[in-house]
Amino acid sequence: MATAEYIQFMAEAIAEARRGEAEGEVPVGAIAVADGQIVGAGHNQPIKLGDPTAHAEILTIRTAASTLKTYRLTAVSVYVTLEPCVMCVGAMVNARVARVVYGARDDKAGALGSVYDIGRDGRLNHRLEVVGGVMEPECAEIMREFFRARRGGA
Repeated sequence: MATAEYIQFMAEAIAEARRGEAEGEVPVGAIAVADGQIVGAGHNQPIKLGDPTAHAEILTIRTAASTLKTYRLTAVSVYVTLEPCVMCVGAMVNARVARVVYGARDDKAGALGSVYDIGRDGRLNHRLEVVGGVMEPECAEIMREFFRARRGGA
């Protein structure tokens, strides 16, 4: 269920996605929140940074860790517009992120229930609380618009 807090922070993640889109990146945005405050933010930047790991979630985790001065993000929730991939979920598990709230499912590469469910795999040393589908129509439309424009469609 999407609470007012989830909607507020997902709207911030959407704003980050739009910043990435303006830079020609795939429009995925993320926000890290601790104690009701944004402690990290990022959007996809692999093209700009020449770094295949520069996904919104990775950059957001790095910023949050720097802000909080710790590599264990046990009190952090990450809000992201698209269901995270294997790499990003792995980073969140290693950082001990408490919760991931995502917007649109990623049926091609999602690792929190669509293709894989790494974040809730009981064999790992940490499990994530996962909330999916927050502002899903808005998050999915950002991706559809981006790829429609890239393909020259209407």
